[in-house]
Amino acid sequence: MSCTLPFRNATFLVLLMALPIAIGIIYAIIGETGHTRGPESEVVVYTALDEEFSQPVFDEFTRITGIAVLAKFDTESTKSVGLTQALLAEQARPRCDVFWNNEIINTLRLDQAGLLESYATAAAQDFPPQFRSARGSWHGFAARARILIVNTDLLSQEDWPDSLLDLTNPDWRGRGGIAKPLAGTTASHAACLFSVWGEARAKDFFQSVKENAKVLSGNKQVALAVGNGELAFGLTDTDDAMVEYEKGRPVTIVYPDQGAGQMGTLFIPNSLALVASSPHQELGKKLIDFLLTPDVERMLAMGPSAQIPLNPNVVYQPRLESPQTIHAMDANFVEAANLWDTTAEFLRDVFAKAL
Repeated sequence: MSCTLPFRNATFLVLLMALPIAIGIIYAIIGETGHTRGPESEVVVYTALDEEFSQPVFDEFTRITGIAVLAKFDTESTKSVGLTQALLAEQARPRCDVFWNNEIINTLRLDQAGLLESYATAAAQDFPPQFRSARGSWHGFAARARILIVNTDLLSQEDWPDSLLDLTNPDWRGRGGIAKPLAGTTASHAACLFSVWGEARAKDFFQSVKENAKVLSGNKQVALAVGNGELAFGLTDTDDAMVEYEKGRPVTIVYPDQGAGQMGTLFIPNSLALVASSPHQELGKKLIDFLLTPDVERMLAMGPSAQIPLNPNVVYQPRLESPQTIHAMDANFVEAANLWDTTAEFLRDVFAKAL
């Protein structure tokens, strides 16, 4: 299924028009517990969401509450995995209060390791149950879809790929791309495929991808390569595809595997978690409450990363398809996290020397 993308370069105008209302609502929600102002008021966040997308949200939180956000970001090539390893290494003396992951699998791994604090916030109650922990140890929001970005100058519509399996098709040898699946959403996607397909089929798929497709360092690099014509298509996230689209590149989005009997498109949520025994627990809770408001999901949806709201109460002008509008993969994230060690070991063996 292809996507009819919206008009370009107008989203910030819409966002600015809506911002005063959003700020008022958010201020009321956060203000219920009061503000703590001053230089001693700070909360530490580790975030795998790109700085260009997450920092404006942190700035707004600070402006409204007076609480400074000290953010640690990760690199494109080690996203989520690098921060996960940092949190594991700091377990005895946590430095981070809130983990804002750009995916879900590594958050679940931290939960399984006992590093996350339960926080049953009312701000999460309207989210679908598959996107939140029953005990409040993690909260999913603001999803991205795993899609095929296609160069429309290089391919006519009747030739557009429409399945993940096109990455293994010899007819596309060297013309399709994928991020090295050792970190971030590509690794999470792999774990979900191990869960949905089973180990044998998933291993065959990734071995074929390694032999047939071009492996790049990250999803952003895949989108760039398609946008500038180095590749005809590639597997990436909707946020990276939308950045290329907004630049005026000749690209479109195809939601893969929408046919009868196909598995559907994977939607991966961002995830939030309060780190157990962190230094600033109460301020961390305030930040989580803020990030789970409908207004923040709308800000992320209307901003350059075009995140896809998961709270049904978010009112916004859709720019992308959602799990409610297309056939979404029935992913069991907990099962995928349980398969992570098997998945990661295989992917390291196959892709460690790629590039």
